[in-house]
Amino acid sequence: MNSRDEIEDCLELMQKPIEYRYQKALHHQLMKAADHSMLHPDVLVLIYHMAKVSEGGILEIGSFLGGSTIAAGLGVRESGKQKKFISIELGGQLKDHRLATKNIFRDLERNLARAGLRDAVTLINGSSFEDKTIAAVREATARGEIGLFISDADSNVRRDIDSYGDRFADRCWVVIDDYVSATDKGGPTRVQVDELVATGRLRTIGFYGWGTWVGRWLLHVAMFFLPAQIAWNQWFMVPV
Repeated sequence: MNSRDEIEDCLELMQKPIEYRYQKALHHQLMKAADHSMLHPDVLVLIYHMAKVSEGGILEIGSFLGGSTIAAGLGVRESGKQKKFISIELGGQLKDHRLATKNIFRDLERNLARAGLRDAVTLINGSSFEDKTIAAVREATARGEIGLFISDADSNVRRDIDSYGDRFADRCWVVIDDYVSATDKGGPTRVQVDELVATGRLRTIGFYGWGTWVGRWLLHVAMFFLPAQIAWNQWFMVPV
């Protein structure tokens, strides 16, 4: 990926939120999705765009109530292509918040159904780092198949990239929330992302909304780092 590619990516992602605002029907759908999300609406627009133009499938960790899941699902639908879409959500409840819910996973399913996208997404109810979750994702995907990775769970994004990174295509779009955050997630997330950028595994495109990092996965560099992690997974009988 050269400097020209970086500039084109940056300009494209600056332009698309403006373009989509003038597509009134689409913009209305994305703003409805924002009602179920803690992400900034501009980030949901970018997720829609990336899901639409990506050549590969989608892996999301931390669906919450489905705002970003709906945005990505709409993008896949608009692409007219069959794309594998897996979303992992632990569930639980959230109190004292504008998006308070007694059952996150139940409401996630309901919101996807209302958007007409329940059958377009494979939902996994569990933690991203559980052996059964890792095994399910690895069984359902091939190496290099994922074209968009969305992370909005806990602050250990490095752990999840180590678990699933060999499924990412070269130049896979990557969206990581809480790079800048008033919560406890911000500091650890930023340190881990910066380390991945410094070693050349990730390439920064920009920062959007309330602190979401957006960039690309660089496979030619990552291949030097992933074999050890894959060997570790094989040792513990996690299928690759």
